Amino acid sequence: MKLLFTIDKKNYKEGGTVFVRPSVRGIIQKNGLIAMIHSLKYGYYKLPGGGMEKGETHEETLIREVAEESGLQIIPASIRPFGYVKRIEKGKWDDIFIQENFYFFCDAKDDLLPQQLDDYEAQERFTLAFVAPDHAISANRQAMEKVADEKPLYVTMLERENRILQMIKNNEKGDHT
Repeated sequence: MKLLFTIDKKNYKEGGTVFVRPSVRGIIQKNGLIAMIHSLKYGYYKLPGGGMEKGETHEETLIREVAEESGLQIIPASIRPFGYVKRIEKGKWDDIFIQENFYFFCDAKDDLLPQQLDDYEAQERFTLAFVAPDHAISANRQAMEKVADEKPLYVTMLERENRILQMIKNNEKGDHT
């Protein structure tokens, strides 16, 4: 899969402990809008998805995580790779946090399943929303200012999501054609 970009904050201790977390995210578009997870607590938007479990493929993670966070049911035959983003920064518990986020375009069925949120996702009141990329980008910029001190890792996540949304908006090509 094609590397879209790298975010390296260079704010970590070289040679320290490392936590690696690969994740998969879905890009689901309908009528010019994109399916996003809206954190009602912090006001940000992110593409649905999450961390891979041991032994899972990208596609299996995509289907499971999108369903858990949003209730959307991915149509497996519609999955197309877009690319991945590498993120490196000081971790919350380890010296270095490395995350590779694999992005896939995909389609979803119209009917929704109930969400199955983790505790922190429920506390943030994750809600599925179909929004225009510009709306999500603007909301994320505002949210970055609010969470900078309390949740510094969120700032990088939102920078990443905004860059991906801008690429989608500009019709930039990843792996798909």
